[in-house]
Amino acid sequence: MSGHHPPLTCAEVRLALKVLGFKARPGRGSHEHWIKETPDGRRKVTVDCPKAPFSQTLIDSMRRQAGVTKDEFYQACGR
Repeated sequence: MSGHHPPLTCAEVRLALKVLGFKARPGRGSHEHWIKETPDGRRKVTVDCPKAPFSQTLIDSMRRQAGVTKDEFYQACGR
């Protein structure tokens, strides 16, 4: 899938995180926190849906927090 990566909607990011095994936890204000327990500890991804569609900078930040490559993140959201 390498190559062009389009912006993602909040729904697509939520789907990717669910597919990757994260669970939503209430956040403050517009921020959602998605948590996943791993053998190496807890991973937390912060999603700010009012910022959607998400730029590549924000997508990179979320996928790094999730511990996956950009291609893995896009595949998990069905892109």
